[in-house]
Amino acid sequence: MSDTSVFAPAPTPSPLAAPQPPVAGRSGRARLVGAIGMVGLYVVSIAIALGISAIIVSLTHGSPSKVFSALYDGSLRGWGSFGYTLDNATPLLIVAIGTIVSVRAGFFNIGQEGQLTIGATCGAFVALRVHPAGVPVLILALAAAALGGALWAGICALLRFWRGVGVVISSLLLIFVAYQVLSYALSSPRLLQEHAAGNATLNESDQLSPGVQLHRFGAYPRFNFGTGLLIALGLTMVIGVFMTRTKWGFRIRMLGLNPVVAKRSGVRAALLGSVAIMISGATAGLAGGVMLTGQAYRITPTISNNVGWNGLLVALVARNNAYAAIVVAFFFGALEAGGGFLATSGVPTDLVNIVTALVVLAVVFPPALVQFRKYRRARALASASVSEDSRAVAA
Repeated sequence: MSDTSVFAPAPTPSPLAAPQPPVAGRSGRARLVGAIGMVGLYVVSIAIALGISAIIVSLTHGSPSKVFSALYDGSLRGWGSFGYTLDNATPLLIVAIGTIVSVRAGFFNIGQEGQLTIGATCGAFVALRVHPAGVPVLILALAAAALGGALWAGICALLRFWRGVGVVISSLLLIFVAYQVLSYALSSPRLLQEHAAGNATLNESDQLSPGVQLHRFGAYPRFNFGTGLLIALGLTMVIGVFMTRTKWGFRIRMLGLNPVVAKRSGVRAALLGSVAIMISGATAGLAGGVMLTGQAYRITPTISNNVGWNGLLVALVARNNAYAAIVVAFFFGALEAGGGFLATSGVPTDLVNIVTALVVLAVVFPPALVQFRKYRRARALASASVSEDSRAVAA
């Protein structure tokens, strides 16, 4: 092809030529087909997980129908079970919303367990030490929990932009430090150690006063839920609008998609990245505060109860979509509620964990497969481009 043909003007289309279908229509159909395929993949994946679970239960001389019935009874059958599912889903959604912000910025914070622990510790200190107990103290405790989680995640941001330490490594290691901080606080009379009768020493804090406990609507066995659910849903709306309708959300997404372009566009990567990481820590800390004031009412060494890890999974399964995280968090909440009920029905704990893990893997598998296919497709296109360039140079 000559140079002149490259720069020649494109031929003018004939007015009698048939109109071409709009590109938007084709892309819309492609998205619809992709969505249907994703739903089908979820259905098949979950069906396979349930089938494997049934086989495992049968091999242990159990009844698969009773196991699945117990999962349903503990999560969705009756308003009381439904409320318990909402209680489990609430902190998962709060953790997931902040995780979405940091991942969209290009920083994979996996230390939500530690940030939740520190947040609950800070919230418990304020709730137990500030008097008189009441709504202002409750709000202050939740704010302290969010601030504690943000500052704990801020250590990861500082290490990342000051010393170049990866956020994945620092946030993971800080989880174990957070556990030791809580253990020390619970063993110190000046901090959070329970004032038990006599000389008994218990590894937990005093119970929170009713004045600093989140209000609950309804009561078991009727439909009931805590104020924490309203906090989670409100935070989801705020983050969803922030990420899609504000210039700061646009800059965060730009930073995650292409840091080089973002920097050339005037985005201050260190500042905006630190803010995104600290937002994820703040929501994890807030989740700890909500669990403390709305469910546990006292802090123990196991206050996190894997909520940080599961909240991270919710964000990943929701593919970093704030509104999709609502549905995914509810599913995970139902799974936890059903698993807890299954354990109380006499089924061995190990079997409960296996069934739960299989269902979780089934939910995580479809988005992971989609990402893997995109990665393979991108590598194939890159290889084809390199081959064409090589043939052009050889010619």
